[in-house]
Amino acid sequence: MASSASQKSTTVRPSQRLMQAAFPTLEHTLPSLGARWADRLWFTLPASPVTDLPPGGTAFEVDSQGHTVRGHRWGAGPVIYLVHGWGGNETQLARFVPPLVAAGFSVVTHDAPSHGTSDPGAVAGQAHAVEMGRALDAVAAVHGPAHAVVAHSMGGLATGLTLRYGWLGTERLALVAPMVRIGDHLPVLAAQLGFGPRIRARLERRAHQRVGLAVDEVDFVRIAAEIERPELLVIHDREDRLAKHSSAVHLVESWDGARLTTTSGLGHHRILRDDAVVRQVVAFVVASEADELVRSA
Repeated sequence: MASSASQKSTTVRPSQRLMQAAFPTLEHTLPSLGARWADRLWFTLPASPVTDLPPGGTAFEVDSQGHTVRGHRWGAGPVIYLVHGWGGNETQLARFVPPLVAAGFSVVTHDAPSHGTSDPGAVAGQAHAVEMGRALDAVAAVHGPAHAVVAHSMGGLATGLTLRYGWLGTERLALVAPMVRIGDHLPVLAAQLGFGPRIRARLERRAHQRVGLAVDEVDFVRIAAEIERPELLVIHDREDRLAKHSSAVHLVESWDGARLTTTSGLGHHRILRDDAVVRQVVAFVVASEADELVRSA
């Protein structure tokens, strides 16, 4: 399910302005048509730049629900999955690869359906968290159990859905600027497009039909109560305009032993390129391996 400039972008393109102008009228006259238009806007992916990956990675392909998902793997050792967010791609987490490989881990990245180099998903140019989670599950089924998962934005929510409904398990989970609940973004979308409760109710029903889960079920706090919870680190910027910091706080408060680091001035995307953030995530992952060595000694 979509949400904002790299995590459910609610940015409205120029070609969509006529539809936007029509929403207040559709709210009162044709709410079902308004919901159909809102559905299209909500699930459509924003564009994102593709940059370079570190050298030495081995390319792979896996099948996810009949769609080819492409990615790369580096190194040998316990597996770390790096999971991009809404409208993103595997290159966005490239800075985490070299230090994790140097620490003795195998690092696996992939592009979700309709993202990056992977094939289109069920609807070309569109996606949702469940589809992204199923792709992660398909990758993990081939590359093995996770020692840790590092996920950004919508990738965190997709990981949570995979932990709840899929094959994936992990010892540690690091969420960077996580999107915690899809429902956070509905009021934003409604305000930007100018629709009210009649269109919103129909949009939620359409989303349920498309995704297979109700909007309030796509919520990491709710998911957390239904899974075997790994050690959790959350890093989130207080000024993040695309994923709510307050929801990240709520997630950490609901998760025994979870840790929250709050940054300032890094926003939603630059946080992935911050050296201190990368170091903290790597230290979190490496510490889990050290703990395991102590227990086995």
